[in-house]
Amino acid sequence: MPDSQPQPPPPSSPSPGPADPSSLLLCGARLTDGRTVDVRLGGGRIEAVGTAGSLAAGGTRACGARLDLGGYLLLPAPAEPHSHADTALSADPGGPVSYEPREVQRRATEAALLQLGHGATAVRAHVRVGDVQGLGALEAVLQARRALRGLAELTTVAMPRVLTGVAGADGLAMLRDAVKMGASVVGGRPDLDPDPTGYVEAVLEVASEHGCPVDLHTEAGDPARLARLAAMAGGLRPGVTLSPCGDLGRLPSEVASRAADQLAAAGVAVVCLPQGGCGAVDRRGAAPVRLLRAAGVRVAAGSGALRDVSNPVGRGDPLEAAFLLASRCGLAPEEAYGAVSGSARAVLGLPEVRVEAGFPAELLAVRGDGLAGALSMGYSRVVVHQGRVVARTSAVREYCGSAASAELGLPRQGRGEVS
Repeated sequence: MPDSQPQPPPPSSPSPGPADPSSLLLCGARLTDGRTVDVRLGGGRIEAVGTAGSLAAGGTRACGARLDLGGYLLLPAPAEPHSHADTALSADPGGPVSYEPREVQRRATEAALLQLGHGATAVRAHVRVGDVQGLGALEAVLQARRALRGLAELTTVAMPRVLTGVAGADGLAMLRDAVKMGASVVGGRPDLDPDPTGYVEAVLEVASEHGCPVDLHTEAGDPARLARLAAMAGGLRPGVTLSPCGDLGRLPSEVASRAADQLAAAGVAVVCLPQGGCGAVDRRGAAPVRLLRAAGVRVAAGSGALRDVSNPVGRGDPLEAAFLLASRCGLAPEEAYGAVSGSARAVLGLPEVRVEAGFPAELLAVRGDGLAGALSMGYSRVVVHQGRVVARTSAVREYCGSAASAELGLPRQGRGEVS
């Protein structure tokens, strides 16, 4: 059965001759175009891609280590654009959820490692500021970020509850303090503020002051409010993201299409949550992914809640999000995986990754021959961040003996007997 915890890889066998200890040769991996290749990594980037066996020839520079990826599909690593680090893994606390900083740091670190084991080498974590938590939860997640350096990139979104009126003055001051502390994105849930438009104006003002991206939670069920948001966000750099926009799919088609056109014209990206929302259980509509894509909106996919009170069974697995986009939303496997990899990285402001020389060595190897199979049954995974293997999950199936399976020559990963 799959092991959900990331495990350190076993030592690779060194290649003969002089070696560059900072380099790694990935041998015999399959690409989505069907080629089987060797990929040499060095200095955190892809140095070379060649036909299988070509990069290990005597005439090339020796590699410090080799990793056999025969039977694996090699992909750009996914990224997680929507997680909640402060509430993750809080579904079964045996009492009230603790927001004591050390406990938040523990949960945030464990959640990021779980997501890393699934393949996400970059995670955007939304963290509430103000209310009872003050800035304590944010400081705890920033501590987790520092502890994870070299394993995964964890960035934080500061999310105040109220920003307008007398009650919002403290929230606005705390939002500015959060950016000074190290929050790299500003956001929140304008729908919860008495003045949603004023809330958005306040967030955009802080973002402009500090040059920060904006990431706002909204169900996008009010077309007039959405139009105002798009008008205000148009042209803001480094960009505005909305999620999960579940109510947009419940609007009449012509109204939803007009809203999608407005978002596209403003350059606003949308992160959908195909695994379920991150709010109340009864608010889990899915964003109209195909309508948004047709309008030209950049659509990425995230995981949302990871085993907290709003979704106690969340997995935080980008491949599951891609699977659901393909199975429920009708996207081709390549489009679905692009939503959790290329589009997700773009939403996070990260450089593009391709399995080509010169690109960042942010990679995911999944056991399987093709992308559709990997999305369906991709349990065994090897994760590469900054050019080195940082997580490995191995899944082995074992069945009791069967004459029928032996006669048909069916594949088996394990040979043990099941009692």
